Amino acid sequence: MAIKQKADILLPEVLFTGEGDLAADRKILRLAGEGQLLKLYQGVYTSNLVSPPETVVLRHWASIVSHLLPDGVLSYRSGYDAKPVEGRLYVTRGNRPRTLELPGLIVKIIPGQGPVDGDVPYKALFLAGQPRWLLENLATGRGVRERVLPKETIEAELDKILSIRGGDRFSQLRDACRTLADQLGREKEFKRLDGIMGALLGTHESKKLHGKQALARAAGRPYDPDRLALFDTLFSHLRTEALPEVAATAEAGVARENFAFFESYFSNYIEGTTFLVSEAEEIVFEGKLIPNRTEDSHDILGTFQAAMQPPWRDQPASSADDFLHWLKSVNALVMQSRLDKNPGEWKDQNNQAGATLFVAHELVQGTLREGFERIQALEDPLARALMTMFVVSEVHPFKDGNGRTARLAMNCVLSAAGRSRIIVPTVYREDYLLPLKNLSNHADATPYIRAMTRIQAWTAAFGYAQPRHDLYEALKRCNAFKEDLRNYRLVFPEANTGVA
Repeated sequence: MAIKQKADILLPEVLFTGEGDLAADRKILRLAGEGQLLKLYQGVYTSNLVSPPETVVLRHWASIVSHLLPDGVLSYRSGYDAKPVEGRLYVTRGNRPRTLELPGLIVKIIPGQGPVDGDVPYKALFLAGQPRWLLENLATGRGVRERVLPKETIEAELDKILSIRGGDRFSQLRDACRTLADQLGREKEFKRLDGIMGALLGTHESKKLHGKQALARAAGRPYDPDRLALFDTLFSHLRTEALPEVAATAEAGVARENFAFFESYFSNYIEGTTFLVSEAEEIVFEGKLIPNRTEDSHDILGTFQAAMQPPWRDQPASSADDFLHWLKSVNALVMQSRLDKNPGEWKDQNNQAGATLFVAHELVQGTLREGFERIQALEDPLARALMTMFVVSEVHPFKDGNGRTARLAMNCVLSAAGRSRIIVPTVYREDYLLPLKNLSNHADATPYIRAMTRIQAWTAAFGYAQPRHDLYEALKRCNAFKEDLRNYRLVFPEANTGVA
């Protein structure tokens, strides 16, 4: 913000003296004497007389520190943060320690080596390069703790680097740190760093690690920390949400068969495996494979079998190992005819849908295990079911069949608790997928929970023991099969449309 002077000249918000222009210095000092500028520090003034000085300093900290400490290196945690944190900044410069106190900002000056290869110019300062700040943040000694990152943060950053860049680039980084350590006299810090990096690579003992994420990597179970943050968002909502208790309505006989049939039909349709209902009936109830569509036919049949038969129907996992085995077995059943999709095997390449990149293939098992911990910690069956589906959907652990696998996993939890399974009809496709996407991209759990509780209530409102053709007509009257989502919305059945 600038103020308007008497001569209609707008001054910059921050001005400096001592930059070699004596006339400019005299003008700044005159304006300060007249009360038109406020002194923030020796040689630093502001024309903003309205805002608190602290906000001005923090807004222009880089220019101010550049002026006061040219060629200084933002070091230690400031080399990582690249900004003040809690009003503090750490700069390596010169040969004696000093402290600069400005409104809202304390600058700690640490004596040491100036910029080296790898440090990045930033205004008149330098940002410590990655090898430098890694070494500096492993320093120990009196008074050092306040300026270094927690060890768990360093381990998490190294885990991320290893996950994204791979082992070869990770080893190159270690070599760069070794070379720099000799130059800076940081041999002790490199020894600690080497131990952490070696433990993450599995070549050193994991006892050198402290953080959960790094320990999981060393144990061969690395996970995606960003997905865990999303899982925790949904978990906290589900723990406190008052969810409806919708009893199962199709547990045996014809009702169970009819329910499983339409569950399978719609679950495949939403993934692009589309048939006429009459064709799907021939596949499921008459053993017919549609000509030229053998793989699609098996998709329908496999999903039907999983919705009908234990353990896939109603025997959810009780441990993380069982959870992983259950997911692999149900995916193998559903995708059994698509050998090119590696049914029942974890993906070996990363996958995505549109702009959404799912969990990296090497992080699948660890992320699923972390997700399962949260599933098991929920008491309400519907909460566990919704958590289950989101975990599987968000990880996308297989090359194909992830949506069907996720919905079957959700419904297995519901059936085990005697609650109504959930069918997602064609007309509800966007009402189902958009809240999932919103949760994934914006960490907003409310639309997802609302959408799923609504569709469960709808699912339970039909009489599944009636003849399948009558059930089909009842679903049809409720727009279940409509693909024109602009002109048709989901309709709940009336009392005369086959309600149990």
